[in-house]
Amino acid sequence: MNKISFKEAFLFWLKLGFISFGGPAGQIAIMHQYLVEKKKWISESVFLHALNYCMLLPGPEAQQLATYTGWLMHGTLGGIVAGLLFILPSVFILLGLCIVYVTYGSTAVVAGIFYGIKPAVVAIVFLAVWKIGERALKRKIDLTLALGSLVALLVFKIPYTLVMLAAIIIGVVYVKVFMKESDAINADSSVNDADEDGYFINRKSNSVRNLNWKWLGIKATVFLLLWSIPFALFYYLTSDFEFWSKLSLFFTQAALFTFGGAYSVLTYVAQYAVEKLHWLTQLQMVDGLALGETTPGPLLMVLPFAGFMGAYHHFDNSIIAASIGLIASTYFTFFPSFVFILLGAPIVERTQDNKNIKLALSFVTAAVVGVVANLAIFTAKAVLFTSDVSLHSLNWPALIWIIISIIAMRKFNANMILWIGVSAAVGLAFKWIV
Repeated sequence: MNKISFKEAFLFWLKLGFISFGGPAGQIAIMHQYLVEKKKWISESVFLHALNYCMLLPGPEAQQLATYTGWLMHGTLGGIVAGLLFILPSVFILLGLCIVYVTYGSTAVVAGIFYGIKPAVVAIVFLAVWKIGERALKRKIDLTLALGSLVALLVFKIPYTLVMLAAIIIGVVYVKVFMKESDAINADSSVNDADEDGYFINRKSNSVRNLNWKWLGIKATVFLLLWSIPFALFYYLTSDFEFWSKLSLFFTQAALFTFGGAYSVLTYVAQYAVEKLHWLTQLQMVDGLALGETTPGPLLMVLPFAGFMGAYHHFDNSIIAASIGLIASTYFTFFPSFVFILLGAPIVERTQDNKNIKLALSFVTAAVVGVVANLAIFTAKAVLFTSDVSLHSLNWPALIWIIISIIAMRKFNANMILWIGVSAAVGLAFKWIV
């Protein structure tokens, strides 16, 4: 096959950045359809191997998959371009929406739109719990871990990072002490190498990629420097270094220690940014989730929304400070993903069939189900109850629309983006009538 031109790949990543609605499942489906089925740039086995690695990392798996496949095709530059173009369109769209939100968010029109969108978002999160649970909870121990993580977060308020660390430890202990051969076989997700020759990048060509430890060391040094530069800029160019350093470290920590994709990371952000830092309220966090659902790119863009609101409130409703907060939050949220891929991918290509690693990390996936369930309860509580959790304060129209939304998207496969638009129109109409 002819070599994949950088221009053609660039145009695809640019297009993907504008059409990647529907969350990680939809984004991964688009990449698979184009890269594997249509263009035959990457074989099925290579694509799935890259996806398996990205699913185990903290952060946005679809954006990481784009970076990984970009790296496979055109090295470090290809990975950087693919990862950046995946998020940049949503950054600018979200910035505009955030400015509109804080400027006109109290108007009847905007309030009506969000009144309809919020219940639909709750339904989407509950459906995410269902889908992840169907895939992840195959054994009794998986169900036990999911329920345990839910109780730890919801009842005992144990920090998210400790819950995930416990899941990893349990997985490692299980592999070392209790693992059976059948478990290892079931955990192995490798695929056949049949019909690899029809693809430009296949299992064979990928396996002979050289691993240059010196080059990895140079990249690691550069990444450390790039992470440090914003701290120097905040120190010398701003008058409130304490706030900006806290924001930068918070989103770096969120990106590094929150496994399970966008829905799970929201639990950590909600637990800390809402309840401890008081950057925004629970309802504003749900509004941010609604904005994230309605823009292309990673759903994790709701994190920069939290950074925008934190800076907006801290600097007396300054749009300029809030915009800087959004850009800084975006940088520190997604920067680790580039590090994970561009440093980790060359190493991962040497561990394609390690069944023990796959089995141990399956325990993390099970715990993530409980994490997402906790997020579903968090968002539902904020939308359904105006004060305390009681029938007196229950928002009945919101409850009804949550049920309708679940039925529409689960039973009738209603398009998520289209349904959010329908929900916005219904909310606007309801507020107009009432």
